[in-house]
Amino acid sequence: MVIVQTKIQINAPLELCFDMARDIDLHTKTVWKHTGEIAIAGRMSGRIEADEQVTFEATHFLVRQRLTSRIIEFNKPYVFVDQMVSGAFKSLNHRHEFTAIDNHTLMMDELKFEAPYGLLGKAAEALILKRYMRNFLLHRNLQLKTLAEEIHVRTQSNSKP
Repeated sequence: MVIVQTKIQINAPLELCFDMARDIDLHTKTVWKHTGEIAIAGRMSGRIEADEQVTFEATHFLVRQRLTSRIIEFNKPYVFVDQMVSGAFKSLNHRHEFTAIDNHTLMMDELKFEAPYGLLGKAAEALILKRYMRNFLLHRNLQLKTLAEEIHVRTQSNSKP
């Protein structure tokens, strides 16, 4: 099993960051463009909630594939966890955690996954998948940060007398 952890500081309120991270429409806009990721089943737009499922279809490694996950833990606005129900991995669990610190939010991801195919899968985890999945998360988190901070600045500007 591989564990990938990321952290990013976002200069925006906790609730905004939490809501943006679970927004299906934003998810498809903030992942790598070349994957062509779309939601095709379950919660297909808006903010995913506890016990809901979403199925995404995307191209990774030149293969069009589907991943269905369910929200198995939900404590707004601090944490939500999605777990793979079906997809290319043997297992996948993604914990999203949010902490308010001063005037910003610390967003942390912990992605645990296991590739199928025994020793071949273990080799793929070590040689390719760990770095690929880390870069995938880092890219998405940077996109979320940029959008959340833009929204926060706009909101602050509009609320000043």
